[in-house]
This record gives sequence, C-alpha cells and structure tokens, in this order.
Amino acid sequence: MSDMTDTTINPDEIAKFAAMADEWWDPKGKFKPLHKFNPVRLGYVRDKVIAHFGKDSTVRRPLEGVRILDIGCGGGLLSEPLARLGATMVGIDAGEKNIRIAQLHAQQSGLEIDYRAVTAEALDGSGERFDVVLNMEVVEHVDNVPLYMKSCASLVKPGGLMFTATINRTPRAYALAIVGAEYVLGWLPRGTHDFSKFLTPDEISALSSRNGLKIIDKTGVVFHPLADAWRQSRDLGVNYMVLAAKPA
Repeated sequence: MSDMTDTTINPDEIAKFAAMADEWWDPKGKFKPLHKFNPVRLGYVRDKVIAHFGKDSTVRRPLEGVRILDIGCGGGLLSEPLARLGATMVGIDAGEKNIRIAQLHAQQSGLEIDYRAVTAEALDGSGERFDVVLNMEVVEHVDNVPLYMKSCASLVKPGGLMFTATINRTPRAYALAIVGAEYVLGWLPRGTHDFSKFLTPDEISALSSRNGLKIIDKTGVVFHPLADAWRQSRDLGVNYMVLAAKPA
C-alpha cells in the first residue's frame, strides 16, 4: 500500500464492470449477488443513519435532509432505494457506462439522483462534503488503497458517517467468495475478485482512523442458503461492514 500514484483507478477493473454494465438492473443477471445483498446493506445504512442523525423511523421518507455520496455506485442499486427513503443522493463511478445506465434508470423511475463519472479523489479535490459517504464493495477493486481511503474519509463532513463494506482476507473468504461464488456456484464471473486485494477489518479500521474517523460499529454479513438471503452476523470472516464517524 503506497501513495506513489495519484489515482485510484484500475483500468482492468473498470473494463471488467463496463462489460457487464447492461445487466445492472437484471436481478437474474451477472449482478444477481448484489441484488440479493442489497436488502441487508440497505437496512444497515438506513438504521444507522436514522439513529446517528436522530431521524424519525416511522415516516415514509426518514432520510429527508441527509446528503449521501455513493462511491462506485454502478447502476444505482443502492442510490435509488436511498433516494426513495428521502436522502439527497450523489452517485459517482469511474465507469462512464455505469453512470449512463444509472442516469437512465433513475429517469425511468422518476427519481432525481445526481450521478457523475468521477473518482473519489477528484471529488475530494473539489471541496464537496457529505453527511454520509458509502464505500460499499469498492475498496477491493481500486489501486492505491491509502489514497482512496483518505479521499473517502475527507469527503465526510464533521459529524458525518462513512460506511465501508468489503471482503476479509481469510482462507474462508477465498474459499467462499472466489472458489465458491465464482467457480463452483457461478454467482459471479470468474476473475471478479482478486484475493490479494481483500482487506481485513483491522486494516480498514486503521486506514479510517488514520484519516480522522472513529470506528463505531462492525458487522459481518453471511448468506443463509435455506432462507436464500443475506443477514447480519457477528462473523466477520468473509463479508463485513465497518461504520465510522467523523468528530463534529
């Protein structure tokens, strides 16, 4: 992990997701795992944001007045439901094709979402800041992780939150997230993940703390085959989420 380069873009990763971009909104297509994963991460974000900002969980749009940045938004799978919950959404992605698809789908859905083809470090340089920054399933696909995490943390307003979701670097994660998901079950195209790019919860926590954030929660996410659903768990061994806050 070095700060030698001033970009986090990995061209191979951008090309990989661009090739699948037309399937973002097909729940049975190549992004089927993300569609299944979406409810648990959406619920986690919703509940933590409501609690942190003292919002009313009983109203139809409880996130009204909260400005959220969705980094690596892809086709908008997380941005759209959060917009429906009332959040003011900005979605960014380094892949222009992803942004075009996200813009079209939001328009068709009657949602106003500010989608931009830009990197986290470029947006950070503009001085824009957000109540909440979502860094969900992105860090394992970027180059120059320290610069990326520094940019993400910098984009959080004082008093704001950052959510990071990724995959742990454990033998079990290799067996399940790569061998199982990509080669045995075919949930993901082969080559979607690179085990060497996985980060442990301690590494994510250290990178967040180094950039002025305080870790306030960690949760694992596990798949329950009988329920055919992902659920929160105390097991951080494979998929997990880390919540950090910036002091006001």
